[in-house]
Amino acid sequence: MRFAISLLTLISIASVAGTVLPQNQPLNNYVDQFGPFWARLFDLLQLYNVYNAGWFLLIMTFLVLSTSVCLWRNAPTLLRDAMSFREHARETSWRSFPHRAEAHADAAPAQAAERAERWLTRRGFRVRARAQGEGMVVAAKAGAGNRLGYICAHLAIVVICVGGLFDSELPIRLQVWLGGKQPVYENMRLADVPGSGRLSVDNPGYRATALIPEGVQTANSVVMLGDGALVQPLPFQIRLDKFTVDYYATGMPSDFRSDVTVTDPQTGESFPYTIRVNEPLTYKGVTVYQSSFDDGGSSVTLTGYALDGLGGEPFRVQGVIGDTVELADAAAPGPAGALRFTALRPINVENVEQAGAAQPMALGEHVAAVTGSAVRDLGRRFQNVGPSIEYQLVDAAGQVSEFHNYMLPVTLDDQRVFLLGTRRNAQESFRYVRIPAGEDGTLTEFLQLRATLADGEARAEAARRFARRNTEGGQGAAAAQEMARAVEDSANRALDVFADGGLQALTAFLEANVPADELPRAAEVVVRLLGGAMADLRAVSREAHGLPPVDAASLALAQQQDAWLRQSLAALSDLSLYPAPVAFVLSDFKHVQASVFQLNRSPGKLAVYTGCLLLVMGVFAMFYVRERRLWVWLRPEGGGSRALMAMTSQRRTLDFNQEFKRLEAEFARLYGKRGDK
Repeated sequence: MRFAISLLTLISIASVAGTVLPQNQPLNNYVDQFGPFWARLFDLLQLYNVYNAGWFLLIMTFLVLSTSVCLWRNAPTLLRDAMSFREHARETSWRSFPHRAEAHADAAPAQAAERAERWLTRRGFRVRARAQGEGMVVAAKAGAGNRLGYICAHLAIVVICVGGLFDSELPIRLQVWLGGKQPVYENMRLADVPGSGRLSVDNPGYRATALIPEGVQTANSVVMLGDGALVQPLPFQIRLDKFTVDYYATGMPSDFRSDVTVTDPQTGESFPYTIRVNEPLTYKGVTVYQSSFDDGGSSVTLTGYALDGLGGEPFRVQGVIGDTVELADAAAPGPAGALRFTALRPINVENVEQAGAAQPMALGEHVAAVTGSAVRDLGRRFQNVGPSIEYQLVDAAGQVSEFHNYMLPVTLDDQRVFLLGTRRNAQESFRYVRIPAGEDGTLTEFLQLRATLADGEARAEAARRFARRNTEGGQGAAAAQEMARAVEDSANRALDVFADGGLQALTAFLEANVPADELPRAAEVVVRLLGGAMADLRAVSREAHGLPPVDAASLALAQQQDAWLRQSLAALSDLSLYPAPVAFVLSDFKHVQASVFQLNRSPGKLAVYTGCLLLVMGVFAMFYVRERRLWVWLRPEGGGSRALMAMTSQRRTLDFNQEFKRLEAEFARLYGKRGDK
């Protein structure tokens, strides 16, 4: 019993860990929450799948064996004791009880015994009388169910643990260990899985998942076992006719449901059903829960833009979410690699409240340092900003970079910008580059400006125009020319350094050439110089590409063009850190939804419920049913009978003492009291 209590304590502690820690989540989630060290330690202890951990199942097995042995050894004794009246005790034993009373009856022992039997029966006792020599013994008991409570409580532990073992991975692991089943560890179609990787349709218990796209019918599910998987056939076919999802104003799903058609392959009969969260389908012993939803193989068309502006016309790449295409086949500029379509999000509800008037950008400010939600901390007004695409670029060395780009421009601070997100791995949040949209709502003008920035002659022309525009009206021709040359050299130097490395390069250049005490003033001058030169560079770019001059006839238009230039300056700087030469923007898609179902067959569920009922009955019997035993011994004396009453209980509580006082008074009235307790 001590061993069983120790095991039960360990199971309780493990269950607390299984309740506090979210179970069966991706390892990356745990790394983000606990850090690499603790996440790895918890993984080694199998705390992310406690109830199917080998050590947990072993403890459960030993607890069942230990408690079963305890029941086997003690249950017969408890049952015999509960059924026994213990009427063979001696007078000396009864006189040693602290709760006793004596009286003299005016009837013979047999008649006095009958009187005692009727009295105790009325008081709820079970009674048995027997002759003992010349006298009589009346033995009574009540609350014998207390002993049954111990049996029920211990039996409940066994039944609950057995039910839990049946509903765990243990039956499937036994098939792997003893039945020749082999989990599949590589990616393959379900139809290609060999027989060793398939379980029987009559498998008694499992917990499986199935991803079913709209319009697709399946009769298979997948059981995850460690890092591998086994195919679990279903006793029916299920088809997803339509998936519907509703959203809150914040963009979080409020409800999602699946309209399915279930077909019995044996009879050919089918029926429709709507599966919702907390409203599962149960058929042929299998319960189908609505777990989540995913992409079901949406087809997408992406438009690729060479970010240096020199890669020619935009090109298109088509594919299906989950597929990978070679960029060489799409005639993409830049190094060879592969494009992997990872996720399509048709709805993106973001917080787009205006943050206030745009402020002048300080040197080195990084507009791309927006993490997580692309426009998260900008106010309290939520709006659907349109679809977005997530993809990965894999270079020739196998290095992977992840990207998240929005299909449509998003209005931030009164400026329409394209959001291009990037991160190195799934543990990081996306960092977004904001590229201003041109007058035609595309990236074209910005990319033309970047191509012009990469042209040395165009930079020199922009510097000359900037110098001429800012030195006209000087006091003398020689002084004006000298000033124009100085301004032109400064503007050309600023554009050259910026073209090589963005604002970071300008910062490094100033720190290396300007004293520390003069650095803030020099930075302010350089920012203004660069902003003015970029306006002339934009004019050069528009002329080179056949676009009309910028319209700044009004103050509002002038402010709008200034904002476009500031955003372009930040984006040009950020793109020097962008990990790819090409950006892909979603241009068209056909969305296909898919439902993720969890399918359970739980043969141990009835056993667990039965065990819980037994546990309640057992605890109730042990704590609220008091076993009491009472004896009345009668022997002849003086023409009547000498009566001795004794009473005992396992727990001599206040209630027991009060009950004895009532019985003692009734005993005295029954026979006439004689003697003390």
